[in-house]
Amino acid sequence: MTTRIERNGDGTVDRNGLRVHSKQVFEATKEALQRRGVSIEEIAKIVYEMQVAYNVGLTLEHCIESVESVLKKREMQHAILVGIELDELAEKKMLSTPLQQIVEADEGLFGVDETIALGSVFTYGSIAVTTFGHLDKNKIGIIKKLDTKIGEGIHTFLDDLVASIAACASSRIAHRTRDLEEHNETFADIKPEETAPETNIEGTTT
Repeated sequence: MTTRIERNGDGTVDRNGLRVHSKQVFEATKEALQRRGVSIEEIAKIVYEMQVAYNVGLTLEHCIESVESVLKKREMQHAILVGIELDELAEKKMLSTPLQQIVEADEGLFGVDETIALGSVFTYGSIAVTTFGHLDKNKIGIIKKLDTKIGEGIHTFLDDLVASIAACASSRIAHRTRDLEEHNETFADIKPEETAPETNIEGTTT
């Protein structure tokens, strides 16, 4: 069977109208976060709080770069889009019973939100996993604001997803630190845009 490849108006490839271009998914992910009141800078502030004590010269701009890199991962994009969609459907009371009530109440035994978020954390290793657990428990920064039981709106999935993004970005910083140490450098020696992709450091794998 031959796959029909067509070009959209913006030059992206459309295979039988089903495959979505990576750039479109990335932009949709950022837009979804913004729509829900979550900025990249707010997530980066969590990363900075988690990592500044261990990294000489680390700035918020380094952390922003790391968050943006995490958001380019397809696993993370898909998790964010699914989770936010479910939160928004719950706000519109468009989920079926009893799922509607479970998501709306953010029931303690409902672990699907953590499962989706944790699935994307595994990409960044054990440091990301343990950091996610810490953030999920302590609700640092905007994560606390997004907690369903505090304020308005339903963020049953979003608070865990933000914790996932921050945990992954923190893990990237930690691994980058090791790469720099092996070359007798710190974050004070690199510009934020050099945080990702990992260039100018021989032998890096993160």
